[in-house]
Amino acid sequence: MNTETKQFIAEHANDDVHLLSLQSDRNSLVDLPLAICQIVGRQKIRTKVPLFFNHENILYPAKLSLEQSSSETTAIYKSSLCEGNVLVDLTGGFAVDCYFLSTHFKEIRFIERNSELCSIASHNFKVLSKKNIEIINTYAEKYLEEMNFVDWIYIDPARRTNTGKKAVLLSDCEPNVAELSDLLLQKSHKVMIKLSPMMDLNAVVNQLPKTSEIHIIAVENECKEVILIMDKSPIENLKIRTINFNKNGQYQLFEFFQQEESISNSIFTSELQQYLFEPNAAVMKSGAFKLVGNRFNLHKLHINTHLYTSNELILDFPGRIFEIIKVWGNGKNEFKNLALQFPKANITTRNYPMSVDEIRKKLKIKDGGASYLFACTLSNEQKVVIECKKID
Repeated sequence: MNTETKQFIAEHANDDVHLLSLQSDRNSLVDLPLAICQIVGRQKIRTKVPLFFNHENILYPAKLSLEQSSSETTAIYKSSLCEGNVLVDLTGGFAVDCYFLSTHFKEIRFIERNSELCSIASHNFKVLSKKNIEIINTYAEKYLEEMNFVDWIYIDPARRTNTGKKAVLLSDCEPNVAELSDLLLQKSHKVMIKLSPMMDLNAVVNQLPKTSEIHIIAVENECKEVILIMDKSPIENLKIRTINFNKNGQYQLFEFFQQEESISNSIFTSELQQYLFEPNAAVMKSGAFKLVGNRFNLHKLHINTHLYTSNELILDFPGRIFEIIKVWGNGKNEFKNLALQFPKANITTRNYPMSVDEIRKKLKIKDGGASYLFACTLSNEQKVVIECKKID
């Protein structure tokens, strides 16, 4: 990258890249495609990986590699789950995970079939003063066949099909970790696999029976990653840990063994108490719908309505907590009064015959404000709208 291109990037760091790409730069010394790629990268990575953003000489790959890379928050969490002498990252990519994993190992091997990504990683590791990472430009399957035994293997299979759609089956991922699972455990003590939160956890565990732990990571109540850890030791009971990182730097943790959920029973009620509890996205993904109520002594509203109520304020509940103001019925007159009272509100549906968009359209209620409306079904099959105030 020449001086003119670097200067162009600095001058247009916050500009609209779509407009930049439509103009031909007056300075022929500027490599415009490269400059735009770097501007896009810096704009995308600003909040996703602040450590990379704060090093102005970091190089960025094409948009898809950036989108598929982990955030700094999730990468740091994954790095806390493992340590040892040698880890092999079989799907290097933009190397965010590799960089943070390297802080817990003496040696890291970065395997990547894309030569351009290897070149970018080589440059970035020098910028970041990382000297314990070896870069190897080859296919994951080929390297796995030939490699020596190591402590850990990390793999983040590509989760897009040939048509560009996001994969929801292990068989659609590349490499196919289900086919490679035995070989992965022959070559290492433990294997860490990053998967899409869209995947069915029960189906994944059936295909990967050596799974000993599942970690479900959410950031600001949005499920971002599912992490599986495979172990060659016999598995007595699968451990599931959910974690939700909040904006304020704090996090909500809820963990359990799979068997605990299967032997739990919910206590149902159609009588709303003082507080309403909504599990965070990571807990919802885990499927611990009975156990989360049992742990915190809460009453569930319906077998298919994953909301809970109590007269006790439980501040360490892993999710959002609301104070119930009023319970509205489902009739025409009450809907009419709702529309009059709430020009603006945050609406959520749980086990309800109408979607959020349909309710907004019918009642002409805009999004936002301090009021929260939960449209749901109670255990007596009554449809209601619960008016709430969020407790911070």
